[in-house]
Amino acid sequence: MARSLPGGIAADILFATNGQEALEILRRGEAELMFLDLNMPGMDGYEVLAQVRREDLPVLTIVVSGDIQPEARERTRKLGAIEFIKKPIDTRHLEKILADYGLLAAAAEPADKAAGDKASGIAVTLEDYLQEIANVAMGRSSDLLARLLSAFVQQPVPRVARIANSELHMALSAADQQDTYSAVCQGFIGAGIAGEALLLFADTSFREMAEMLHYDITEGASVHVEVLMDMSSILFGAFLKGIGDQLDLPLGLGHPTVLGQHRQIGEMLDHHSNRQEQLLCIEINYALEGRNIQCDMLVLLTEDSTPFLQKHMKYLVD
Repeated sequence: MARSLPGGIAADILFATNGQEALEILRRGEAELMFLDLNMPGMDGYEVLAQVRREDLPVLTIVVSGDIQPEARERTRKLGAIEFIKKPIDTRHLEKILADYGLLAAAAEPADKAAGDKASGIAVTLEDYLQEIANVAMGRSSDLLARLLSAFVQQPVPRVARIANSELHMALSAADQQDTYSAVCQGFIGAGIAGEALLLFADTSFREMAEMLHYDITEGASVHVEVLMDMSSILFGAFLKGIGDQLDLPLGLGHPTVLGQHRQIGEMLDHHSNRQEQLLCIEINYALEGRNIQCDMLVLLTEDSTPFLQKHMKYLVD
């Protein structure tokens, strides 16, 4: 973001690691323009916007987010944001917005060197990098789901961790280990990267999801399989394409396979427990606002994928 700013705008940049820290900066009057993410730990972007309005803090806010649902855009505008920019950032679009609001320096200048230096000083781990890539890909899949279901998908912060196959069930922070779930998995592969995506759907959510998908019949084993396959098609397809687009890498997808139905999480993940490998695990919990639907997605990247991802990250950071 800092490197995308044109000269004149990027003369003095402050970074806030969370919403509360951003508000403290604004209360001290240290910033006139704020680029605000929506998905943040603790206080999210919506809450920051609401607090800025409540305290009448003098700042112009441009939201920069991977959450591209129409409802997300509308909510941020109602809360006072002057514009909404989707991730990853289009530099020309950013400059046009700044020019439209009279924020662009009169003379055309290259990106400010100080901004680049500040950005270079930020340590980025592979987990950080994957979290941001997952955040953008999640925004695409949530947007597709929201449009199909006429619902608002609440966006969590994706969780990224290195974890052993035998400990995979511990990666599911949102799932109740005592409840029963049904699961489907789909493998994917590209040049230098491979893995599989798992969708775990709470059994208590099937009827409501079938109704939202406008099924004529909303109960029964065959309906449950249809819901699993439809949801995996929606979420896997959009999410993995989002990952591939950001890595500039087409991903080939395998056939989806039902891992099991109406079983506890640990039983469903048994097929991983005997493989001795450290996985890069991305967890996303999809929740529909106002609905009792629980859906967890795990994207598991093989240990052999790490060198490719580190090389790609280094290229972007440098």
